[in-house]
Amino acid sequence: MKKGDRYDVSGLAETQFERGSGGRVLKNMLGIKSRRKMDDTEAAALRASMDQLVRKYDEAHRFIAADICAMHRSWLSGIYEWAGEYRRVNLSKDGFPCAAAQLMPSLVAQFERDDLAHCTPCRFESRENVVSALARVHVELVLIHPFREGNGRIARVLSTLMALQAGLPLLDFSLIAGRRKKDYFAAIQAGLDRNYEPMGGILAEIIGRSLAAS
Repeated sequence: MKKGDRYDVSGLAETQFERGSGGRVLKNMLGIKSRRKMDDTEAAALRASMDQLVRKYDEAHRFIAADICAMHRSWLSGIYEWAGEYRRVNLSKDGFPCAAAQLMPSLVAQFERDDLAHCTPCRFESRENVVSALARVHVELVLIHPFREGNGRIARVLSTLMALQAGLPLLDFSLIAGRRKKDYFAAIQAGLDRNYEPMGGILAEIIGRSLAAS
C-alpha cells in the first residue's frame, strides 16, 4: 500500500509481532512472547468470556454483526488493542486467500442480512433445520474471516450460542481438533459453493457427542 492509502496498515499493531517472539506471537498488551503462553492466555480468556456470553444472549435473540464484534471484544480486549475490530490486513489460511480486508464491512453486513437474519434466533422445530442453520452461519463466518485472529473460535462461540437457543447443550468442538480436522477444513472450503452439507455432518456429530456427555 502506498503511504496515505485508506488501507495503509504499516503502522497498525495487528501487522506487528511481539519483539523477541521470533515472529510467532502478535504484538499484544501483555508483552507475551511465547506461543504456548499466548495459546494458554487466549484459551483462559475465551472460557471466561463464554461464561458471560451464555448469560447475555437469550433464546429469542437475533444476532447481528455488532454482536460478533462484541463477542470478539469480550474475549480478546485484554490481550490485543484491535479486539472487536474488523481486520485491515489481508490474510491467507493454509495457502487459501481470505477475502480482502477492505471488503470486511460490506461482507459482514451481507452476512447479517442473508445469514444471521434467516438463521437466528435458532429456534427451529426439527434437529435437521437446526443443524442446517448452524452449518450455514459457521461456514460463512469463517469464510469471511473478519478479524485478525480468532475467527474459527468466534465461529464456534456463535455456533454454541445458537445451539443453546435450540435447547442443546454447550457444544464440544474437540472433535475437529483431532481426527476430523482435515474434514473440517474441507467442509469450510465446500462452503465456497454454498454446500453446507459436509459441515452439517460434522456439526451433527458434535451435537450427538455433546448430548451424550451432558
